[in-house]
Amino acid sequence: MTEAIGWLSSFILLLTIGKQIYKQWQAGVSEGVSKWLFIGQTAASLGFSVYSWLLQNWVFVVTNVLMLLSALIGFGITLHQRRRSRGS
Repeated sequence: MTEAIGWLSSFILLLTIGKQIYKQWQAGVSEGVSKWLFIGQTAASLGFSVYSWLLQNWVFVVTNVLMLLSALIGFGITLHQRRRSRGS
């Protein structure tokens, strides 16, 4: 039961973040989105991934690696949209 709660919570978090990234992509603009959000999320997710791996807590390893990936994708979208808006 404990593992199921962890995996369900991870799924909900990742679904929520994924929806936000998709919404950012669809909007076509990243105005007001700080690059420091992604820098902080990347650093924290990387640290938590290593920490979770050292503890062998696989729910948190998977969750934090995927959160790291979401930070990189979000940052990439932000950079892409800002470059595009400067070009117009």
